[in-house]
Amino acid sequence: MMRPVDVEKLVEETHPVRGIWGLVCQLDWSRFEEDVKVVEGGKGRSSTDPRLLAALWIYAYSEGVNSARELSRMCGYEPGCEWLTGMEEVNYHTLADFRRKDKQGLDGMFVQVLGILSAEGLTDLKRVMQDGTKIKAQASGNSFRREETIREHLKLAQEQIEAMGDPDSEEFNQRVIKAKQRAARENKQRLEQALEELKKLEEGRKASDKAPRVSESDPEARVMKQSDGGFAPSYNVQICTEASNKIIVAVEATQAGTD
Repeated sequence: MMRPVDVEKLVEETHPVRGIWGLVCQLDWSRFEEDVKVVEGGKGRSSTDPRLLAALWIYAYSEGVNSARELSRMCGYEPGCEWLTGMEEVNYHTLADFRRKDKQGLDGMFVQVLGILSAEGLTDLKRVMQDGTKIKAQASGNSFRREETIREHLKLAQEQIEAMGDPDSEEFNQRVIKAKQRAARENKQRLEQALEELKKLEEGRKASDKAPRVSESDPEARVMKQSDGGFAPSYNVQICTEASNKIIVAVEATQAGTD
């Protein structure tokens, strides 16, 4: 079936997505536009407007969606997303890269949002409440190792990478070999990060404390007490909320066991 579509009529005038777009357009996006360059006489490709990516994510969060893949699918059927994109597709890689590329820049954007909300009288930040919740990490308690063990595993990981350097060493096709090499490199990177985390723990360790251990699969996780009285590798997510209008003003995952 082929039929004409008026994009402006996809959502009503009072739809929240219009307010989100209006808010986003008031922000300063110069930091995110620095990488968008045009070279005279050279071939290029179109760049997705950072305002559009931010508006899509804010709208997705308001709808309870935090997956880049799901948001990309929504651009093909959800009226609010279709209105924002003009019924164009947005690749999930583009959405995911935008969210994690420049954390400091996004933090600055959220500061601007709070400033606009304050100017409009929607928040005053006079009373802010803070609380934390433990989020279990994707790691087992058995994955925690001391420095000697981690160094041994790091050496084995390096040897494994070198052994897979020759495509003829295994009877697999190129795609399988590259996947195995990538997995080995990622494992090596996690082990190197685990050693860095051990250094941080050593700096704050008292002479009477036991030798520190960190997880080989999730080096930044820390063992924390849970609400059921048990212990598990976790992160402590701190959330600050403005009391009057219940607006979340800050979120951070920490390694501290207490609030």
